[in-house]
Amino acid sequence: MKGTRKYVLLTIFCFMLSIAMGQNPEMADTMRSEGKIYVVVAIVLVVLGGLIGYLFLLDRKVSKLEKSQRKSA
Repeated sequence: MKGTRKYVLLTIFCFMLSIAMGQNPEMADTMRSEGKIYVVVAIVLVVLGGLIGYLFLLDRKVSKLEKSQRKSA
C-alpha cells in the first residue's frame, strides 16, 4: 500500500511538472526585460533567509529548554 502511494504521488508530481514546464509566462519576460525580476528574487531570498534564521534561533531555544528540563528531572 505504501509503495503504491509513492508511485501515484510521483506520477502526479511528474504530470504537474510537465504542465508547468510547458507554459511560457509573459509577465516573467516583461519583468526580466525591465530589470524588476532581480527585485523579486532579492525579496524572495530575504524572506527565505529570515525564515531560516528564525528556525535556527527557535531550534537553539528549544535545545536550551530541553537541556534545562533534563537537569531538573
